[in-house]
Order: sequence, then C-alpha cells, then structure tokens
Amino acid sequence: MPNIDNIKKYKKVHMIGIGGVSMSGIAAILSNWGFIVTGSDWAKSETTDKLNSMGIKVTIGHNLEDVANSDIVVYSAAIKEEDPEMSEAKRLNIPTIERADFLGELTRCYTDTICISGTHGKTTTTSMVSLCFVEALKDPSIQVGAFLKQIDGNYKVGNSDHFIIEACEYVESFLKFSPKAEIILNIDNDHLDYFKTFENIKNAFIKYVKLLPSNGLLVVNGDDENCLDLPQYTDAKVLTYGITNKHTNFFAVNIVFDNDGFAEFDVYHNDDFFDRIKLSVPGMHNVLNALSCIALCTEYGIDKESIKSALLKFTGAHRRFEFKGKIKNLASVYDDYGHHPTEIIATAKSLMNKKYNKSWVVFQPHTYSRTKNLLEDFAKALLNFDNIIVLDIYAAREKNTYGITSKDLEEKIISLGKDAKYIPNFEECVSYIKDHIEENDIIITLGAGTVTEIGPMLVD
Repeated sequence: MPNIDNIKKYKKVHMIGIGGVSMSGIAAILSNWGFIVTGSDWAKSETTDKLNSMGIKVTIGHNLEDVANSDIVVYSAAIKEEDPEMSEAKRLNIPTIERADFLGELTRCYTDTICISGTHGKTTTTSMVSLCFVEALKDPSIQVGAFLKQIDGNYKVGNSDHFIIEACEYVESFLKFSPKAEIILNIDNDHLDYFKTFENIKNAFIKYVKLLPSNGLLVVNGDDENCLDLPQYTDAKVLTYGITNKHTNFFAVNIVFDNDGFAEFDVYHNDDFFDRIKLSVPGMHNVLNALSCIALCTEYGIDKESIKSALLKFTGAHRRFEFKGKIKNLASVYDDYGHHPTEIIATAKSLMNKKYNKSWVVFQPHTYSRTKNLLEDFAKALLNFDNIIVLDIYAAREKNTYGITSKDLEEKIISLGKDAKYIPNFEECVSYIKDHIEENDIIITLGAGTVTEIGPMLVD
C-alpha cells in the first residue's frame, strides 16, 4: 500500500482544471485514499461526469467557496495567474501547486513508480505496460494520456506499490517525478517553443535519467542513437531493444503484417528465442513500443503468457489510429493524434501495411511555433498520402506571433510536386471528401486539436 505521509497534511484538495487527463487521475487516487476532493473546470465532459459519480464535487465554472475550504489548490499548467480561483487562493494564503509538481509528490508515495517517456509513443506504450501488469494481477495504479477501454478510463487506482505513468518532457515536467524505472522510447525535435534547441531536449533527458536510483531500471531504444547515449548517466540496470540494432537485449525478427497492418514477430532475448508476439495495433513503430514493454515486464517477472495475452488484447488507445467507421460502405475513416512529422510518417507507414485504394489525410497543424519550425518536415511527411487536405492551425496555448498560416503549408506541399487543398471550413472539407472518394479509399484525420470532429461528421 502506498505511503501517503508526505501529503497527509492536505485533507481537503481543490483542483482547478480537474477534467484534464492527468488531473482527473490524480483526483481519483486522492479520493480513494480518503482525501476530500473538489474541483472546477470550464466545460462539462465525460470525465467531469465520471468524477461526480465517484462523489467528487465538480463545479463547471468557478467555486470560490470550495477554494476557501481547501488546504491546498492544485492547478493545471493551462491555468493563468489571474484565474479567479487562483486569485482567491492567493488572497487567503492557501498553498497552490502545479499539477506536475503534485504528481511528483504522488510518485514519492509509491516505492515503484514506472515512467514511460520519449517524444512519441508514450500513451501507447504506457497502455501496453499497464495492461501487462493488470493481466499479471499486479494491481497497479495507472495514469495514461488517453481513454483505455480495458480500465474504462485514463487512470486506475490500485493497491500495490506499482504506479505506471506517462512522463512528458514538455517544460521538463518529468524532472519533478521520482522514478524507479524508466522507458525512453525516442528523443526527437519537438516542443521547440520551450526547448529552443535539440541540445536542450537531450540535456533534459540526461537529467531525467540521473533521477533513477542505482537499484532502478532504464529501458532504452537501441535503434535511436540519442537514446543509446543515456546509459552512461546512471548506475541503474540498463536494457536495450531494437529492430535494426541486433546488439540489443530484446530484438524482433521475422516481422510480418496482416491485412489490417497488425504485426506478428519473433522476439529474441539476449540471442535466445523468447516467443512469437502478435499485436492488434498497426505499424512498425508499435513493434518497437511492444519490445520496450516486453523488456520492462520481463525484468519485473511478468510471465510470457500474460505479456502475450495483454499485447494481443490491446487494440489501441483513444485517438491512436482509431477506426471511426465507414462512409456509405465505400471508405474507412480513422482518427489519429499525430501532430509531429515523425508521428505522421509512422502513421503513413502503418497505412502502407493495410489494403486500400487511395489514401486521404485531413491534417490540422498544432501550434504556430511547431508549424513554423518544422514546416518543411511537415510538408515532406504529408507527401506520403495520395490526397492531402490542410485545415487551419490549431492555436492551443499560442498567439500567432510567428507570421505562419496553413496556406504556407499548402504552398510548401505544392512546391514539392504534390497537390494539396487548404480547406479551413469543416463542413466544406467533409463535403469535398464525400464528393471525391472512391471505393476502398482510406481517410485519416490527423492532429491534436479539433480535427477529431471531422471523423464523426464523415461517418454520419
């Protein structure tokens, strides 16, 4: 059972932005431990409804009374200093703590926090590891960045010392955690609005690896040269995995794909045959994700049968190449969260293993800074699709001080010799696709913003 002494002094916790993916998981864990939890969010959602049904009082809008009654206020990174509830907490001298810092406190309540990080694939791999632990009856607590149907949500409250979480490098929030084990999937050029240079990203991962205790575990991608530099910074046990790099502890060979693009492959552990593994998610990148999961779970003593069974049952996290339905029995529609050129290429490669006529992508760039910094890379990545539609940039946390628009992306793609259509209006985009699709076409909506609304509009 986790040791909650370091947070016991906060009997009543108020959470601003409680409907967020990570915040809701923290709320459920605290409530399970007997804390009185209240919260607020700007909009009602499935998550806020679920929290209410668990007896956690959620206000849509602001509730200054709940703030006044609390011992500490936890807020998500999106909350501004001038937020009315933040101002009230300051006025009353109630301590406030940012979500990542508080999650760091929670990681110290467990003797075994398992952190999954890397620029891409965190949610999928966290899901895979979580399901292996659940299958092996290890009763872990889990925080994952998307809805996972096997745990009916994005978190699970367990009673063991295992706490499995996604650890994000953005604003170096993963440096606030106390991991016992880390999986590092890859290190890529992302979040340059914060990091500015690739060197800074790499340094953040070095600091992160240094957090591991000497009796901890580091699992790194042997196909990623930036990951292979990391073991020198820790005394923890190191395991490597790979596909192209066979000088690794776990590697995959004899990889074949079925018509859905799902892989089946032989795994070797230190050159000995381990087992043949079958996945129910598409793409070569998921073979790598599965290898990292197999490496960690084997080290934790989870038996092969549990690992095989859990990986086969895993059909993908929400918004990760998720099937949305068909249009007039003609074309299949998928939705994916990919919002970085590397993720777009991985998605396109997953598609290539499927059987279809022509491919369509509806891409919504995410943040002006990322679009500006990686414009050429985005354009080249999107060339992997037969038909390309670009929506307006989704601003997220930014103002457009970068002088960039989706028109620039459309023009860049056209300059590389392929047609692209910039269609900012969702209804127009949907009717354009419906007018032009052919039998057995495949359509994928891609991005981390509101692009997810297009799939249901197409399928309806």
